[in-house]
Amino acid sequence: MEAYETIVPLYVLQAFGVSVHCVSPGRKTGDKCVMAAHDLLGLEIYTELVVDHLTLNANFDDVIPDQYDAIIIPGGRFTELLSADEKCVSLVARFAELKKLIFTSCHSQLFLAAAGLLTGGMKCTAFESMKPLIELSGGAWWQQPGVQTLFDITDCVKDGSFMSTMGWPTLGHSLRVLFESLGSKISSSKENHQPSLLFLIGDCVEDYSINVPFKAFQALGCKVDAVTPTKKRGEKCATIVHDLEDGRQLPTEKFGHNFYVTVAWDDVSVDDYDCIVVPGGRSPELLVMNPKAVELVKTFVEKGKFVAAIGMGNWLLAATGALKKKRCASSYGTKVAMKVAGGEIVELERCVTDDKLITAASTSDLPDFLYALSTALGLSVVF
Repeated sequence: MEAYETIVPLYVLQAFGVSVHCVSPGRKTGDKCVMAAHDLLGLEIYTELVVDHLTLNANFDDVIPDQYDAIIIPGGRFTELLSADEKCVSLVARFAELKKLIFTSCHSQLFLAAAGLLTGGMKCTAFESMKPLIELSGGAWWQQPGVQTLFDITDCVKDGSFMSTMGWPTLGHSLRVLFESLGSKISSSKENHQPSLLFLIGDCVEDYSINVPFKAFQALGCKVDAVTPTKKRGEKCATIVHDLEDGRQLPTEKFGHNFYVTVAWDDVSVDDYDCIVVPGGRSPELLVMNPKAVELVKTFVEKGKFVAAIGMGNWLLAATGALKKKRCASSYGTKVAMKVAGGEIVELERCVTDDKLITAASTSDLPDFLYALSTALGLSVVF
């Protein structure tokens, strides 16, 4: 399954108290499913890169559709296999019969076709190769108008209890629609002000630690930008995923999705943002050697802005003095740096807030990080 289309909604929903079960037929709680990144890497069609694994937290045979509010089916080639599985197709059909929300992305609209749910001209979008199948199944193909660049791909379509998206580029807006469809209320403690966040990244930024919070805060209605000292708006930063494989002490590094810089370095004004976020991965090692990046973080600290970091992002914060006499969360990779920078590591907490500093130990702590940072910025999501 597509990693980004799985992890982003999973972590974001968990962050705001939604119970999410991940299941697969023939597998049980604790089993793993392979995830892959689908991205355009210079060929005429997307490339599939196996990145890591998702650990299931429930049993497929225990699923009772009446007890859920929605079913989310990410994209990926697993849909080719499971859309031919009668149990899976029947499960989706039962959610439809109960008028529960069905969220499909990229290629998972195959399930709608297999269950006969597209008949009658239901509006549906997907990765464009799915258009003939959707139309042959009786659906009405919908495509976002006016798309010129990847930045323009933001929309999804909802027809009754069916939501469909073309894939991971739309997840910011799609999560917003998902929240609304589930009856959530998103509010800010600051009247007439939505927070703005700047993500400081570089090549080899950790895939989930940039993509998950970036899309989450888009969904919450915030202004979000990503910048790097050496690249222009629209240029790519390579991302990485760390996968802890059996028998290894350290995780294996694999390439993830590309991430596109949204603002040029010279166009950034600290006064335009409430918070700077430094994701993990190896990009903090690159940024700590760049005086511009170090000075940018220092300026946020000096102006009393919020400063946040995930995993190895704390390496850069250590160099700026932002951690001195502050309580911090740390993974093994940043413990030495945080200690010599004067930080107080809180061993039993995976995400720590100390005044305007928010730190998370690792990517797996992203749900706690999203909740802590959104709370610090005065945002709340209530279902």
